[in-house]
Amino acid sequence: MAEFALILFDDAEARTWMPFVLTRPAGELRFGAFTLRERAERVLGAPCAGHLCGGWLEAYDEPWAPPVLDAGALPRDRDLVLLCSRAVLAWGPQPEIPRSRPATLLVQETVCGWYVPAGGELPPTDALLDPGAAGVVGEALHFRGLLLAKPWDMIARNPEQLTLDIETLFKGTAPPALPAGVHVLGEGTLVVEPGASVEPGAVLDLRTGPIWLETGSTVRAFTRLTGPAHIGRGTTLLGDSVSAVSIGPMCRIHGEVEECIILGYTNKAHDGFLGHSYVGAWVNLGALTTNSDLKNNYGPVRVWTPSGEVEAGAIKLGCLLGDHVKTGIGTLLNTGTVVGAGSSIVGPGMPPKYVPPFTWGTATESAEYDLDKFLSVAETVMRRRDVVLTTKQRALLCAAWRLTRGRQ
Repeated sequence: MAEFALILFDDAEARTWMPFVLTRPAGELRFGAFTLRERAERVLGAPCAGHLCGGWLEAYDEPWAPPVLDAGALPRDRDLVLLCSRAVLAWGPQPEIPRSRPATLLVQETVCGWYVPAGGELPPTDALLDPGAAGVVGEALHFRGLLLAKPWDMIARNPEQLTLDIETLFKGTAPPALPAGVHVLGEGTLVVEPGASVEPGAVLDLRTGPIWLETGSTVRAFTRLTGPAHIGRGTTLLGDSVSAVSIGPMCRIHGEVEECIILGYTNKAHDGFLGHSYVGAWVNLGALTTNSDLKNNYGPVRVWTPSGEVEAGAIKLGCLLGDHVKTGIGTLLNTGTVVGAGSSIVGPGMPPKYVPPFTWGTATESAEYDLDKFLSVAETVMRRRDVVLTTKQRALLCAAWRLTRGRQ
């Protein structure tokens, strides 16, 4: 185990990764088979002590994740590695981190962090927002990997990253014993952890990539699961075609799902297409909710960002749905739609391509989602999964609601 504490920080770019960073640090976003934080911990061999990010996230609280820290109160009795949460470090050998002398971490020739010996001088606060402005301090350590620019980069790169993650961890794994009637196509890597189940009548297609089924996950009959794919703990695939996906824990997924990332605790239990999309936690998609991921003219997709609409650099991009989003039956989402955290879309028609956080309404009319009513729904939804909305989580959602309403 490494003898330093890992700290992930959201720089200025990561803090624009809406709708997701309104309710969680960027390091807790899923990419490939892991969150950005989990991969950094594995590559560097050190647990993450916490996140440095927007002040509205100070009450962030999930039992599997480290807390949000105060930049002015970092531990000074230990060596620290501060790493930008947008950095995706490659598996395999990386530069040796020196002891007792400062160093700068670079990925793709871009400054993305620092090694600070115990008691050493920390980078200034503004360097956490713009690491490049601090220049190289001490030895330059060039790490293999990539630096994500926008949240939709994770969608575009996810199949490749999934393949790298699963093949690195499970290379040479013997094929698992499966029930009679399960159809396996191809000879790629297939990992079925103890406690995971695949019902007769399911198809596992390894010809385009590996598949990893975590403990407690279930692939029901009449599901065609095409790799690369990672299915998280306790998640159930209820049928239809699911391909090139990263699905976190405790989800229920049905219908056609293609090249998507789903954080966890999300329900898509009915028919409807979800393609080239990123879905937050505690999302519920009503029956027949369907998104477009390709424009009729095959042109580049434009996406809302906090600084204005931009071209995403792709012709295939579905929707970005923040945490606690709900859609009613038959909801249609346009190409490149962004729905802010806590919003609820009901009724017929297609909503705007940008739905602000904590909005309640139809395609043509919307209003502010009353905070107490929203919290009551969130508490009920979480209780149904035997999860308690903690005091800190409630405080986080209140802070996010106030921030979006200018009421801090």
